[in-house]
Amino acid sequence: MPKFLIQATYTPEGTKGLLREGASGRREAVERVVAGLGGTVEAMYFAFGEDDLVCILDLPDSVSMAAASLTVKASGALRTRATPLLTLDEVDEATRRQVPFRAPGT
Repeated sequence: MPKFLIQATYTPEGTKGLLREGASGRREAVERVVAGLGGTVEAMYFAFGEDDLVCILDLPDSVSMAAASLTVKASGALRTRATPLLTLDEVDEATRRQVPFRAPGT
């Protein structure tokens, strides 16, 4: 199952909601969304700095990730970035593929 790194920053309204329901309430909400799409939450951490929340999610496919991302962003409570994560085996397979490419100016 594909893995995705989620980095999120709460908006002021989202932060107010976090203060009301706490971290465990947000964990439940994330798990409900991900489980509803057929996935699991591998890890979820709160942070401070540029990102307020970091998660690693296992989801069936990119379309499921896009559905979750669109729904969360539409709420206006978070700004998010989703990065597909590759296994070592996937990168090894990619290094064995021939890709025709010509750099600009060459």
